[in-house]
Amino acid sequence: MITARDIENLIRESFPHATITVQGDDGQHFAAEVIDASFKGMNRVQQQRAVYAALKGKMDGAHGELHALALTTKAPE
Repeated sequence: MITARDIENLIRESFPHATITVQGDDGQHFAAEVIDASFKGMNRVQQQRAVYAALKGKMDGAHGELHALALTTKAPE
């Protein structure tokens, strides 16, 4: 079963300087906020694709460990 810490660690590998908050403890449904300077100049879809790529297939199809992730992304103010 995947945990909020696992998700944070996966995202942190790709975004080492990001502010990352992951919530959820049922093992399937999570909410994450990722704030990273690399998002500057990207639209929201591009930002979210970058984070989903960092999850390395954990959300893929019926066999993915992570079934639902409400994702918020932004560049720092």
